[in-house]
Amino acid sequence: MTVIQHDEDVDLDRFAEWLAPARLTVVRAWAGDQLPADPAAVGAGLVVLGGHMNALADDVAPWLPATRALLAACVAAGTPTLGICLGAQLLAVACGGRLQVAAPPGREAGVARIHWRPEAAGDPVLGALVGPARPRSTPLPSMHADAVVGLPPRAAWLGSSDMYPYQAFRIGSAWGVQFHPEASARTLQAWAAQYDDVDAAAVRAEYAAAEPEIAAAGRAIAEGFAAVAAGSVR
Repeated sequence: MTVIQHDEDVDLDRFAEWLAPARLTVVRAWAGDQLPADPAAVGAGLVVLGGHMNALADDVAPWLPATRALLAACVAAGTPTLGICLGAQLLAVACGGRLQVAAPPGREAGVARIHWRPEAAGDPVLGALVGPARPRSTPLPSMHADAVVGLPPRAAWLGSSDMYPYQAFRIGSAWGVQFHPEASARTLQAWAAQYDDVDAAAVRAEYAAAEPEIAAAGRAIAEGFAAVAAGSVR
């Protein structure tokens, strides 16, 4: 399984453990590592992480066009793919969706409640969080100011938050999540400290109050995606 990392401080975090026993190859795009050229080279699946740049900032991150091209090719090839935050935005744009940089609602920072739509029930990656015996929403870490404002054609809309509608979607074998299921308390706190418009103390308190639910949900998403990727290999 290939992981594309866009920034040094936006890494796999908890997913490094939760995606095991998948064999992970991390492409450190920010450090100059070369991206795979086609879906056949990514292995069992592709994970595209978040980053501090926007999904259209090709001048800042010159590997973004190749990332979008790879995402579109993986969707076409049926390769299991997961885009997280920036990765989800890149996935949406690559497949014909629309992105708004610095969206008017502002930065969604801290813990967002993700409200699951009926389409998420039974989903191979997110379905474990949805069901009659479960809450209709799940607290998950968030840190973004850009947003998908139009889903790609034929995408299934799976989840929303009070602040931003397109928090989770699926296009065939590819999932995009605007939130950060991989982020530990330490990671989210470090991100919060970088932005003047974020109350880092409030972020820390929100995470602490919901940490057991956050960890359980993040693990379920990682394990669900790992199972999809393993099934694809078989």
